[in-house]
Amino acid sequence: MKNKKFLQSSWIFFIVFTGSVFAQNQGIPEQIPLAIRTGDAKMLAAHFHEVIELVILSKEDMYSKEQAEKIIRDFFTKNQPTQFTIKHQGGKLKSRYAIGQLTTRSGNYRVYFLLKGNDDKALIHQLRFEPSHE
Repeated sequence: MKNKKFLQSSWIFFIVFTGSVFAQNQGIPEQIPLAIRTGDAKMLAAHFHEVIELVILSKEDMYSKEQAEKIIRDFFTKNQPTQFTIKHQGGKLKSRYAIGQLTTRSGNYRVYFLLKGNDDKALIHQLRFEPSHE
């Protein structure tokens, strides 16, 4: 009887522990929100796929990693970030997304990015900066 209870509690611990580790590994890499918060285009571009869909305000197109970094650098120069908070994130193993609120000296923006790939190689395939009314 004691062995059965021990076995049950061990399984519960195992399921909870592996579930929490699994959930942690499926999060957004810390460098991405940090790069947005600090306006570091180079750090952010390190997480770009070779070709990225970039939407800034009403301008939308596909860009190379290098082109996108220049455009983001220009955006951050004109809109110096003061704060960035992820409001929601989700997705599955190889496709994750996050939605956040970016506060800059010139206005607020809703930021959305989509990552694809494994944990160690998850790259941004889509990045959007849209005006926010929050």
